[in-house]
Amino acid sequence: MADNNKKSNFSSLSQGEGRGEALITGAEALMRSLEHQGVKTIFGYPGGSIMPVFDALYDHRKELNHILVRHEQGATHAAQGFARVSGEVGVCLVTSGPGATNTITGIADAMIDSTPIVVIAGQVGTNFLGTDAFQEVDLVGITQPITKWSYQIRRAEDVAWAVARAFYVAKSGRPGPVVLDFAKNAQVEKTEYAPTKVDYVRSYLPVPEMEPEAIRKAAELINGAKRPLVLVGQGVELGEAQQELRAFIEKAGMPAGCTLLGLSALPTNHPLNKGMLGMHGNLGPNINTNKCDVLIAVGMRFDDRVTGKLETYAKQAKIIHFDIDPAEIDKNVKTDVAVLGDCKETLAAVTQLLEPANHQEWIDSFRQYEEVEEEKVIRPELHPAGKALSMGEVVRAVSEATHNEAILVTDVGQNQMMSARYFKYSKERSIVTSGGLGTMGFGLPAAIGATFGAPDRTICCFFGDGGFQMNIQELGTIMEQQAPVKMILLNNNYLGNVRQWQDLMFGGRHSFTHMMNPHYAEIAKAYGIPYDVVIDRKDLQAKVEKMISTKGPYLLECAIKENEDIVPMTLPGKSVDEMQLELNY
Repeated sequence: MADNNKKSNFSSLSQGEGRGEALITGAEALMRSLEHQGVKTIFGYPGGSIMPVFDALYDHRKELNHILVRHEQGATHAAQGFARVSGEVGVCLVTSGPGATNTITGIADAMIDSTPIVVIAGQVGTNFLGTDAFQEVDLVGITQPITKWSYQIRRAEDVAWAVARAFYVAKSGRPGPVVLDFAKNAQVEKTEYAPTKVDYVRSYLPVPEMEPEAIRKAAELINGAKRPLVLVGQGVELGEAQQELRAFIEKAGMPAGCTLLGLSALPTNHPLNKGMLGMHGNLGPNINTNKCDVLIAVGMRFDDRVTGKLETYAKQAKIIHFDIDPAEIDKNVKTDVAVLGDCKETLAAVTQLLEPANHQEWIDSFRQYEEVEEEKVIRPELHPAGKALSMGEVVRAVSEATHNEAILVTDVGQNQMMSARYFKYSKERSIVTSGGLGTMGFGLPAAIGATFGAPDRTICCFFGDGGFQMNIQELGTIMEQQAPVKMILLNNNYLGNVRQWQDLMFGGRHSFTHMMNPHYAEIAKAYGIPYDVVIDRKDLQAKVEKMISTKGPYLLECAIKENEDIVPMTLPGKSVDEMQLELNY
């Protein structure tokens, strides 16, 4: 986002407030600005170029709860987890150089998954910029392609405005990450301070104006549809349009499938919810994507894991696309009607024009696919014949032990797909996972953040032995904070997802996917975290219930079948209606 004239972008809430007060440092101005934005939790790690800010933070410990993570990547993922479950902006605070570059993965993850976070990083003083000073790096230059806005604060007097604008940009429209690169001289220089609000940025239109003609055309297409299908994305959750979505599909009797990030926008047990879309989604919504006559996408971006082979994707259907971001329209799938705007408003507007309908024959057509998937995939997964535990049965046991009311946090890999498929969702904002970037190591720190963003809910985090070890140091954060994360380690001694692809496409040549694992019991003991292991199926339910009922954190290791595959699967290059229920090597 380009920088603009500050004078047109902000206002002081109290004109002249602070004029008679003593001048304050830029670091203190940052503290007051964060408090003015309603921030109560910060995830961070101190260092040389951010020390004046941490010194100011010392006097604000009662107002700003700083969570000391063990790695800056962990800070960004924790901020993401916090934001995803709370709907608020997540904040992290790091130093310059490696501290700043360690946040890059989390920033990129937040960008592609539309998660509002503000990353505040220290920077060398302006007189050192461009000299290759100790721990100097061009953070603004690095992060411009993966942020909504990236800005360097060089003067103390710019702090209040920059923070106000950062939060406005991060949360408005399609949410996303913002980076503030805070020069050390600006942290120590003195300035006047007044609380500042930004609610307008020139050339930035966060929410496109709703077009009545698009509303009319969308309603007309839906009213004429015989086989409509709704695709539910995370945009419904971000726009807090869950009730509007239900009214929309119920009035017109339309079945719906959900993207990975949109799974909890519609309760699992809703009669019109036909399951998950995508490569490892449910058979019915994927196959019927290529049979529907009107395809209605709501707050999703038609990524490749959902569409499969684009050349054959829903070619028979008229496409209606609801989205807040014009850049997503026609990016991958050609749209017949684009309904731009906030889906909370646009869904309601279209619903008003819908004729009550009951597409029972079309809805019933999903049953044959549900029955075959139940017989060939779901039942064998939940009730396996062999001695070894399956991932699905562990996931379902955990979900049921929470009465299907917990928040699911996942890492990336087989554990992600299995937990997304077999967990059940009864409440909004109940899935936190790395969708677009597919970041291994995401799960553990994101779960920590979720415990602060939704302190009244149970947080269940699933990871494999690979992803767990990528950010295993965050067990230190859990120890210090006693963050009540219920950690379920699905241990198969493999990088399971890569192993599956090696079996499928590389002749079973397991090139560096087998893992030698540490003694996790000893690791848990070292961090003072309660631990148990499940090897025998007969112990599963009791040990899961013990984990859920134990106050505070808990690590439950489950010995999983080594060569288990995720099915169904749409193989790369195949159409969504060519899902395979079993994989033949």
